[in-house]
Amino acid sequence: MKNIIGVRFRKPGKVYFFDPGDLEIEKQNKVIVETSMGQEIGEVVISKKSIMEENLATPLKKVIRVATPKDIKHDEENRQKEKEAFKICQEKIKKYKLDMNLTEVEYKFDNSKILFYFTADGRIDFRELVKELAAIFKTRIELRQIGVRDEVKRIGGNGVCGRELCCCSFLGNFETVSIKMAKEQNVSLNPSKISGNCGRLMCCLKYEQDVYEDKLKRLPKIGAIVKTEDGEGTVESIETLKEIIRVKFKDEEDTFYKKYPASEVKIIKNIGKEEIDPEEREHEKELEELEKLEKLDKANEDDI
Repeated sequence: MKNIIGVRFRKPGKVYFFDPGDLEIEKQNKVIVETSMGQEIGEVVISKKSIMEENLATPLKKVIRVATPKDIKHDEENRQKEKEAFKICQEKIKKYKLDMNLTEVEYKFDNSKILFYFTADGRIDFRELVKELAAIFKTRIELRQIGVRDEVKRIGGNGVCGRELCCCSFLGNFETVSIKMAKEQNVSLNPSKISGNCGRLMCCLKYEQDVYEDKLKRLPKIGAIVKTEDGEGTVESIETLKEIIRVKFKDEEDTFYKKYPASEVKIIKNIGKEEIDPEEREHEKELEELEKLEKLDKANEDDI
């Protein structure tokens, strides 16, 4: 068994695991740890617990020490320096007329590097900007391009549900989301209703997708011909999570509908309708643009 603690360096942000060794560390303590980018200060968000060593993908780096008052003061001073560096960098961006939007500045705890995060529509030649910033701050400079989702994550806000944005509270990684998910979950295909504050598809479309996919494998398609206790009919709609099927029957000139549990319906011919949802047709171009942006963001993330 191996003892671990979970540390977050910035909120919002990922939680990383470290080996606390023999140190007495409590939740919400500030700790100094060794990372691939040098020493960092972070907050303990997961208190000490034991796990099987075989569950560790890679060896854990050790916690150097619990942060001292001097460490905490140094970190606070860095936060103030970040504000000044932000103003200076913005001035230099204007000077070089670069089409980029600075979003955040981050000083590494040991002052070995300053990171400048920005958004831009395409590639930016910022070589001259880096040279000038290095001359001003006398340390290593890194400019890092981020996506619009990362920008909103850093700014913060609330979603349409009224809660703090998932990316600002607990999401560590952004997963790929698609229009197909919205279709399979039978939610509105109006882009304004399925897009988040970042203008991209809402991350929460991913949360229940595995459940929907599993259930849809077992359920008939809309338009399928099925056999029920009342005879043969056509599947008109499906309540996927409840596994309830609404079947349309035609009796001479009359048409009527009835709902059945999926377990009581036998599929005769599982051919789905080719009809396009009216909302999908109305917002076709906007939905296509959303799909393109999703793919572009993913490509940029991989490239970065």
